[in-house]
Amino acid sequence: MKIYAIYGAGGFGGQVYSFLKLNKSIDFSQTLIYFIDDNFHAEYLFNRPILSYKEFLKLDASEKYVNVAIANSKIREKINHQLMEDAIPTFQVISDNSVILSDITKSSGLIASPFSIISSNVEIGDSCHIGFHTSISHDCKIGNYVTFATGARCNGNVFIEDHAYVGSGAVVKNGNSERPLIIGKGAIIGMGAVVTKDVPAGITVVGNPAKILIK
Repeated sequence: MKIYAIYGAGGFGGQVYSFLKLNKSIDFSQTLIYFIDDNFHAEYLFNRPILSYKEFLKLDASEKYVNVAIANSKIREKINHQLMEDAIPTFQVISDNSVILSDITKSSGLIASPFSIISSNVEIGDSCHIGFHTSISHDCKIGNYVTFATGARCNGNVFIEDHAYVGSGAVVKNGNSERPLIIGKGAIIGMGAVVTKDVPAGITVVGNPAKILIK
């Protein structure tokens, strides 16, 4: 018997479960599904048991896999490091009605929500989250732990570095093959922002056209 676990029993974890259970590539007659959450004060979510991580490690199964459905990318990274130490592999959650035109088999822990599009010649790092109705166009390179919220649009020849966040409805202008547009490590693209030029690492931009947020 195989065990698949979603790490995170909050709203996003429940959302991921809602389209995981519709995935035709998983034989659910030979599979058990759990949630993992050390801080959730309930025993079940959608009739699936919620376990602590220690309880999950004690489960007896021929194969165990985890997907980390935690919004905070730094926490995702910390959990993934723990999973690697414990030799627990991650698995992808790819909605059956996503459109995937690139080879994403090496994108460990990826979540691609319903109606998302990954176009041709796109590279995606580990533990990225791609929201509903989000599109990533051709020749993009996406780092590790990147998050695309609902309805984000990333045009072609864009490089997005680790831990960046692209907010709901944001649009990132295309670069070109000689000079890609670059979103730096840990940058935040605000909801509805229109990005027309590079965004430095760690910077938050908002508005149309997007400008640096001054706090």
